[in-house]
Amino acid sequence: MRKITFHEQAEAEVTEAARYYETKSEGLGFSFLVELEAAIEQVLANPEAYQRVGGEVRRKRLRRFPYNLLFVIESDRIRVVAVAHEKRRPSYWRSRV
Repeated sequence: MRKITFHEQAEAEVTEAARYYETKSEGLGFSFLVELEAAIEQVLANPEAYQRVGGEVRRKRLRRFPYNLLFVIESDRIRVVAVAHEKRRPSYWRSRV
């Protein structure tokens, strides 16, 4: 099975989103992280099942939160380029590919 790596800014997006949700309701930030982990496991199990959204970038939507896990399949890993909110700054992540 491939490993997964995160672009530095994608890691920051995860932290920012989790902190935001935690301020809204105690435990909601943790729930976001659990949902993200489930999405990562699904991507690792079958990365080619997800729709391309530009070039080689694919998208896995989180079920419970309005975020997309945007990733690229490489020979030795899955590289997450963004954890992007669905309604904010569309396509800002394209320069990371």
